[in-house]
Amino acid sequence: MTNLIYAFLGYLILLPTYASTFDLPDENTRVVGHNLVVYSYEEDTLLDIARRFDLGYGEIVNANPGLDPWLPGSNQRVIVPNKFILPDAPHEGIVINLAEMRLYYYPKTQKGQQRQVITHPIGVGREGWTTPLGKTKIIQKKKDPTWTPPASILAEHLEKGDPLPKVVPAGPDNPLGAYAMRLAMPGYLLHGTNRPFGVGLRVSHGCIRLFPEDIEHLFSVVPLSTPVEILYQPYKAALHNEILYMEAHETQDDIDSREGNNMTPMVSAILKAQDKILADDDWPFAEQLVREHQGVVKSVGKAEADIVEGVWFIHAGTTQQAKIKLAQALITLKLGDLFWPLKGAAEGEVLIGPFTSQEQAEQVGREVRGLTNMSVWVALIESDAI
Repeated sequence: MTNLIYAFLGYLILLPTYASTFDLPDENTRVVGHNLVVYSYEEDTLLDIARRFDLGYGEIVNANPGLDPWLPGSNQRVIVPNKFILPDAPHEGIVINLAEMRLYYYPKTQKGQQRQVITHPIGVGREGWTTPLGKTKIIQKKKDPTWTPPASILAEHLEKGDPLPKVVPAGPDNPLGAYAMRLAMPGYLLHGTNRPFGVGLRVSHGCIRLFPEDIEHLFSVVPLSTPVEILYQPYKAALHNEILYMEAHETQDDIDSREGNNMTPMVSAILKAQDKILADDDWPFAEQLVREHQGVVKSVGKAEADIVEGVWFIHAGTTQQAKIKLAQALITLKLGDLFWPLKGAAEGEVLIGPFTSQEQAEQVGREVRGLTNMSVWVALIESDAI
């Protein structure tokens, strides 16, 4: 087992930084990843947990409506919505779904290579500055970009008594961050940010912002002329292993004007996924999903994510640093028998476990935390991943 971990650790070091990368077994695959539950520490915010799992503010907050985002408290059950239904669009280039504030990149593959999708959370244009829909492409890539605010933004800031310079130089005060990729849509960029808390929110002037580590990763792997499709799909459905999964996000009034609990778009998504409508007994579930719009992928008939209770693990998140440190801890603490790879997980994702009680998992977690000097969480995992 130790040799396997050493081999796995060497593989991790070769992985691109912070990549949330999933294999696509075939061209029809539309469901990737897995949901899980972690138990918070007193010092955690939901944003701390979200960033370690490469999730945006809205994703983690909407999935946990009963928790205070800034002070969830100690030992609180936090749903981590790390299962995704891929947008209903061709699996090529970059696909951006404004409704879920998430980007999907499908790298080109050579014959015989495994198809993959890389996905990251994004921040998008706020109301009045809505990010435009449509098809475009990457026409320029710039490291350490300067920012020349357009006249409209200069006027807005001047009116607020917060005047901007005509050109903002590269550096820590530049809202574009350290990397930018220009779209063929005039004035629009994919870029980093000096305010990462805005990822997962509608806060920009129309550009698409990513965590600094995520734009650095995309910048390194996305070539010029990559096609980009920006779409709006608040409701998604897909079959996976003959099970129907559904996902619903809050609608955006400036894009999508409708009254009440309109089920027509979800019905349309279901009929695209399968050639039959829901059974009568499943309609209340679908209506609840649309009404609550928590953005959590759920299988039909399951009011909650299908988490296995009573089988405990330790999880450190999906960042590259967390993956490597956790693999190193397995070796140093001689926990080889507790190395647990997940099925269909993000590339390189590792668990320690299983444990028969939360207390047992917490004890080992304290050892790992002391060794790695990073948060590791006691976790419960979805059934189809273990």
